[in-house]
Amino acid sequence: MRIDGSAVRTGMVIEFNGKLCVVIKHEIRTPGNLRAFNQIDMKDVMTGNKLNARLSSGESIERVQLDEKMYQYLYADGNTLTFMDNENYEQISMNKDFIGDRVAFLQDNMNVSMQTYEGKPINITLPEKVVCEIVETEPTVKGQTASSSYKPATLDNGLRIMVPPFISSGTKVVVNTTDLAYVERAK
Repeated sequence: MRIDGSAVRTGMVIEFNGKLCVVIKHEIRTPGNLRAFNQIDMKDVMTGNKLNARLSSGESIERVQLDEKMYQYLYADGNTLTFMDNENYEQISMNKDFIGDRVAFLQDNMNVSMQTYEGKPINITLPEKVVCEIVETEPTVKGQTASSSYKPATLDNGLRIMVPPFISSGTKVVVNTTDLAYVERAK
């Protein structure tokens, strides 16, 4: 399906110069009195090479239709992650590098959405929000709760995020998996 160059967004898989690419980042820029364009950073799915492009609103580009299925994360064995298809119970294994930094958010029996192209995994989408526990952070100081400053904290999966000053060690918090940001205290 052909789409307008200004409609390309992060997470889309497009065909660019005969290569299958996933859009990592996009930014619509309007330089002075010139026409706006969409500056995109993308990664070649097959080789992993990063590419940059400028797309104007007059250009059209091919958006690739992917098959999407729900998979359940089973376990990690060294550098290999194993997932199970929720419909036919077939298992698929892949390298941890395929997911990147988000691998820290994988939890046993977590359902993830996997996009495939001609049977080959292209992208894995984790749930948008995950509950994690704060393992280490600076102590809470009385009277500091009204300020809008944040302090560093370490999660139970080893990642560091910024949290409000009233959060203490042992507190369960909701974290956004796309930008590694604190959302709220877990209920």
